[in-house]
Amino acid sequence: MTTENIAPTTIDEVVPKMKVEGVVKKIELYGALVDIGVGRPGLLHISQISEGHVKNVSDVLQEGQTITAWVQEVDRKRGRISLTMLEPAALGWSEIDNGKVFTGKVVRVEKFGAFVDIGAERPGLVHVSELAQGYVGDPTDVVKVGDEVQVKVIGVNRRKKQIDMSIRALEEAAMIEAIEEDDEDMPTAMELALRQALEGSGMVMPQRQQQKKRGKKEKRHQEREDIFARTLRQHAND
Repeated sequence: MTTENIAPTTIDEVVPKMKVEGVVKKIELYGALVDIGVGRPGLLHISQISEGHVKNVSDVLQEGQTITAWVQEVDRKRGRISLTMLEPAALGWSEIDNGKVFTGKVVRVEKFGAFVDIGAERPGLVHVSELAQGYVGDPTDVVKVGDEVQVKVIGVNRRKKQIDMSIRALEEAAMIEAIEEDDEDMPTAMELALRQALEGSGMVMPQRQQQKKRGKKEKRHQEREDIFARTLRQHAND
């Protein structure tokens, strides 16, 4: 999310994504100098004035005009502030990594999958094979535009600005966790009988039994990792 519109008074209070109000002080061929109240003007480059092409800065801005902008970059050592009139994405590319989980909204559904907006510069793709466990013939059987879903990032290409995500990976993780909890909360009949006998005698469960339970838990953990690995391999082959 972008920083709230709290008027800074010094350059030390200026941070990237901060929303600011400023007055256009001077117009140049390359952009405009904007006073945001910190003693140093911010530079609004011509490319950051509008999403469309701007031929002349004076076609859009006038000296003395009050504008709303966002901080792009701050170089406190040199006293430089870069501004943009294009609202930045809530999530920067440096914040999106493999394995991270986000909540987003389905914004488009195609035959090959669904696009989910997680607040990044572009929506990410959940391929049809990553929508749910088992075969999915039509993505609309699983998600609709406007649905809020949780997704796990399984691939990021920052150069191409592409994000690959999965819903299935989270479902599999939840299923495995539920199985593990059931296994831990429901001991076998033999374990129950042994536990009761030991409690009655004031003894504790033998080390061998405890190691066996740990071994079972480690095996379940390995099975979970195997599922994740298969998910990634399948995605890479699609």
